[in-house]
Amino acid sequence: MLAVAVRVFNERGYDGTSMEDLARALGVTKGAIYHHYSGKEELLRQSLDRALDGLFAVTREPGATSGPAVDRLEHVLRRAVAVLVERLPHVTLLLRVRGNTDVEQRALERRREFDRFVSDLVREGRAAGDVRPDLDPAVASRLLFGMVNSITEWYRPGHGLDAAGLGDTVAAMAFDGLRAQE
Repeated sequence: MLAVAVRVFNERGYDGTSMEDLARALGVTKGAIYHHYSGKEELLRQSLDRALDGLFAVTREPGATSGPAVDRLEHVLRRAVAVLVERLPHVTLLLRVRGNTDVEQRALERRREFDRFVSDLVREGRAAGDVRPDLDPAVASRLLFGMVNSITEWYRPGHGLDAAGLGDTVAAMAFDGLRAQE
């Protein structure tokens, strides 16, 4: 049920999706949905939690908690790409919420918390001399994750790079850039 609801939310928008739309897509009655979920908002919450819980699990991994900040940042970036690929519909939905409900507001606050974690890594890397001193940590983290988040718009599983290859490409772009090394 959750997978179908997330697909419909992503197609129609959460606000544009009714319980009737969900029942029709599932081929069940609205009552059948209410038997398993308290409503549309619970489906939204569960989906957003899947995306956010995956990202926050990355922040607790050894690669994100020990070593030089720039290495931890690269680990978080690569693993965030993996989470996005593994949970693509849920992350796509997360990136589309606007804060119109309490569930959405809670999800946006958790996203901001994740953004602060990444900004802190950039800040630590800058202080250690491993990240350019002229980069604002908050802007750098937004740009890094803007690149990661844009993957939801074009990535299709099974068509080209897998999660590891995609993570390698994003990390190479973020940490080495486009210019060929001389």
